[in-house]
Amino acid sequence: MCAQIAFIGLGVMGFPMAGHLVRAGNKVTVYNRTPEKAARWVGVYGGDSAPTPARAARDAEFVVACVGNDDDLRAVTLGTDGAFDTMKQGSCFIDHTTCSATVARELGAVAQNKGIDFIDAPVSGGQAGAENGMLTVMAGGEADAFQRAIPLFESYAKTYRLMGAAGAGQLTKMVNQICIAGLLQGLAEGLHFGRAAGLDLDAVISVISKGAAQSWQMENRHETMALNQFDFGFAVDWMRKDLAICLREARENGAQLPVAALVDQFYAQVQAMGGGRWDTSSLIARLESKGSGEQE
Repeated sequence: MCAQIAFIGLGVMGFPMAGHLVRAGNKVTVYNRTPEKAARWVGVYGGDSAPTPARAARDAEFVVACVGNDDDLRAVTLGTDGAFDTMKQGSCFIDHTTCSATVARELGAVAQNKGIDFIDAPVSGGQAGAENGMLTVMAGGEADAFQRAIPLFESYAKTYRLMGAAGAGQLTKMVNQICIAGLLQGLAEGLHFGRAAGLDLDAVISVISKGAAQSWQMENRHETMALNQFDFGFAVDWMRKDLAICLREARENGAQLPVAALVDQFYAQVQAMGGGRWDTSSLIARLESKGSGEQE
């Protein structure tokens, strides 16, 4: 595939994702709120940069975004010099931001009125997944638009699936974050308990990771958690943003999320410890800081 693509947002995820699109043979023009980062991306991958989302999107068949939150997404689509101002009919906007289902549905409706396809496509896999082209994409939108976008997804994802209409991708990502929050708290408590009991944590994990307790988090984070090293991925600040979205959606649809709500409070305590930029496995730090044996 050789397509004209605009990529908006060059954070820890977007920077390598846009690079994979170049490596797949596409012509990519990037926009980033901080121009220096866009210039650095061009220096690494080639391609072009643009001073506004509108300029980046002007001739694009696909416009891909990976920004921070709902407000950022609205700004780069509907704001002054937003991408929707210049996107041509029949083009497709793919949003990899983790945001609310509300904004996904909102932008999907605006795009439809403009003759633009819209796919909300949050990803899972973290920075390592983005760098290695091994992300998981959960998408919402029309089936024909999703089919057209598959060659793009294949450049940076190992798995991709259409989950339903606009907003369904974001709802699926909420399920993902709810599950991760509970898994990490359970793993943190298990490691904390094992240490307090005087067990060899490596030996414990070598046994239980072969049974029903196994998880990606256990396999990939238990060693660094035991060493109190928390610089390996998705930050606590961003997880709290995501959990706020989950909890807000749950209030609207009637779902009960007692564990997610409790873990969100625990992450607030990690932030108060100065760990806002630590990765999400840092839940163990608040347990260790309270001393062995204290009951939660």
